Amino acid sequence: MQIITRHFINGEFVQSHGSIVAEVRNPFNNVIIGRVTLGDTVDAERAVAAAKAAFPAWSQTTLEERKAWLQKLADALTDRLHDLTAACIAEFGGLTGFSAYAMSQARDFFVLAQETLKPENFEQVVNQATVTRVPLGVAALLTPWNGNPWFICGKAASALAAGCTVVIKPSELSALEAQVLMEAFHAAGLPAGVINLVNGRGEQVGNTYTRSPDVQKISFTGSTRVGKMINRDATETMKRVTLELGGKSPTVIMADADVDGAVRFALTVGLNNTGSACIAGTRILVPEHRAEEFKAAFKTRMQMLRAGDPADPATTIQPMITANHWQRVQDYIQTGIDEGAELITGGLGKPAGLEAGNFVKPTLFANVRNDMAIAQEEIFGPVLAMITYRDEAEAVAIANDIEYGLHAYIYGADLERARSIANRLQAGRVMINEMVDDPRAPFGGFKMSGFGREFGVAGMQAFTEPRAVFG
Repeated sequence: MQIITRHFINGEFVQSHGSIVAEVRNPFNNVIIGRVTLGDTVDAERAVAAAKAAFPAWSQTTLEERKAWLQKLADALTDRLHDLTAACIAEFGGLTGFSAYAMSQARDFFVLAQETLKPENFEQVVNQATVTRVPLGVAALLTPWNGNPWFICGKAASALAAGCTVVIKPSELSALEAQVLMEAFHAAGLPAGVINLVNGRGEQVGNTYTRSPDVQKISFTGSTRVGKMINRDATETMKRVTLELGGKSPTVIMADADVDGAVRFALTVGLNNTGSACIAGTRILVPEHRAEEFKAAFKTRMQMLRAGDPADPATTIQPMITANHWQRVQDYIQTGIDEGAELITGGLGKPAGLEAGNFVKPTLFANVRNDMAIAQEEIFGPVLAMITYRDEAEAVAIANDIEYGLHAYIYGADLERARSIANRLQAGRVMINEMVDDPRAPFGGFKMSGFGREFGVAGMQAFTEPRAVFG
């Protein structure tokens, strides 16, 4: 069992001022594998003060100097990839393939951020003015539990490249992963105060960050409900805010799609992280005249999925992060039944032999109306809703008839028509016929999925403000 009692503040491991102790459980069997002492307002204020003190010197580093520091972070994370992956599997329940890939890309964010450090991304001549990108100041990074190091490193790499110093609040459900990150940050040897991390809950640590006048930027990934609260608090001190919030992404299967390829694609994007992903394509839109064909194909393929130990490479369905979250997903399945949707496979309860863990049966509902709760609300579990459409125009209308707009997917043979559909979808990213992960392209949402963009040059510049100098 791992006991975590310290935070990473001002380049050192500091004993927590907060005293609340939270248990860390393995979602596969609910065995306690760690305990973490959560930080409080005092810990958060110390982190902000350290980042504020470090900002003047860090903001004046050259692009080449920041490249070198980013590479040191990448090297330090390379040395800990095995530990990060193991922590992700044990604490989050992440599948082996996902965990290894996500932790590797967490490291790669610090390599890719170096590509943004080009003079033209920081200074341009516009008519009579020299326009310079100026780092905002202290940036607070608030991250979720579904692959937490991936989010932390993506945000931190952009913020540090821009010249900001950072304070981090990971989800309190990710303490083991955060501990490995803190150790890697320490090993990288950056100047004291440039990176600070405090374990804690939003009510204490998160609120301290969002309300502090010494924090100039918030980058948050999480629920729309919490995002709204953060945005309201941030207005009091006019913080710049990037919000990457919820999603209920459509997967539009075109009329010319081959069944086997479409089903494989839809399950890949719909059960990404077993549905615990804001980008998951959990609304599957199929042509009305092919509904029965797709019902049968989805049922066959979904019943081949294997729930089990996330550490086993043969496992394809992971557990939910906590027992409370498992119950939340169960409530949505019951809601789907009560709403009159047709249960094709899955349903209530746990898979046989896995009663000790937080496992949800992979569930597919058909004959779903787009106004049902299971079609409109983010479930964050392996629950898919099949919705039929009569023609292309109706498919687009259904896909857009949602408060979210983070991601969308299309599968079909006619690429020209697929791109035509893509250009009418209200989503920050649209993927056609393949799941593409491009950390150089902007990532973010429309509508209630948030605002601002992460990754690449756009992500780095989100931590800056333009200043025009004349004469």
